[in-house]
Amino acid sequence: MINEAMKKRVVIGMSGGVDSSVAAALLKEQGYDVIGITIKTYNYDEVGGNALNETSCCSIDGINDARVVCNNLGIPHYVLDFSETFKQNIIDGFVEEYLAGNTPNPCVICNRKIKWEHMIEKAATLGADYISMGHYARVLQDDASGRYYISRGNDPAKDQSYALWAVSQESLSKTIFPLADMSKEDIRGHAERFGLHIAKKRESYEICFIPDNDYTRFLRDNVEGLEDRVKGGDVVFEGEKIGEHDGYPFYTIGQRRGLNVAVGEPVFVTEIDYKTNTISVGRQEDLMHTAFIADTVNMQKYPPLTEPVRVIAKIRYKDAGAPATLYPVGDGTVRVAFDEPRRAITRGQSTVWYDGDDVVGGGIIRSIED
Repeated sequence: MINEAMKKRVVIGMSGGVDSSVAAALLKEQGYDVIGITIKTYNYDEVGGNALNETSCCSIDGINDARVVCNNLGIPHYVLDFSETFKQNIIDGFVEEYLAGNTPNPCVICNRKIKWEHMIEKAATLGADYISMGHYARVLQDDASGRYYISRGNDPAKDQSYALWAVSQESLSKTIFPLADMSKEDIRGHAERFGLHIAKKRESYEICFIPDNDYTRFLRDNVEGLEDRVKGGDVVFEGEKIGEHDGYPFYTIGQRRGLNVAVGEPVFVTEIDYKTNTISVGRQEDLMHTAFIADTVNMQKYPPLTEPVRVIAKIRYKDAGAPATLYPVGDGTVRVAFDEPRRAITRGQSTVWYDGDDVVGGGIIRSIED
């Protein structure tokens, strides 16, 4: 491995967390010429909440931890300010999706546009052959087609393949994932072995630009007059108004708590209509659907579809997935039809399709069918 890696330069995205720090140390140990890069994705005084949260992947503490690790490893470290393009591509898109009544996955778009495309551009200026991240996933290549694709890492509890469906073929061809075969316990063990000061650092789970994990607060702070514009809309059950809500962007499909309505039985948010500022609620069975249309499709293991394909389809990050058939629709869209109804399919969420552990492709859920 060392002979193969010798003189190969790799740029690794470093958040200041345990995973990316150990990935950098392992790459250096394997003989790569490693350069650490930390991306500043947002302006701390603009996002509100706990912007200095030490576990946030893009916090000031995170940047400082990455710098210390790089100094200890004896590798260069650079901080790149991508805050302007991040705001245009990720934050503004996040807000637009919620204002359209959807529930977005900003990390998926960030992976493709920021962590890969922009990182690869920077890596090229540094003469790097590869980029790397501390993700629990692997990159494989099909011998027959030559296509690159993501496959699940060994630790199912830490698998991050779902968030990587949008990464392009070109980006995958230049990607190394050193942690694919490891568990979190393995990673912390390596961190201790390398003497890294972040060996016991807590993990980050929140969206980086919402460090307090309160997206409703973020929307209120970042959309002028939003609350006044959207509060007082109708809550509708079986075609009849049964109450008023606080504003459609503050609800998600399948939500039960906080509806402040009473109909004598449990009800859930079943539809969000941003045009009329209406929230529809219904029974559990009203959340069940068998098909939807996905756009922004990116195929990985298979080329763009020309005929139906059987897959295991996920409709959210923690979804176990279920058998489904993909049907090409045209114009970069795909119809996903499940064998059995699924609960709370949600517009704006990512759908990811698997063949065993391999990512076939994915897209964004846009319209729901019965």
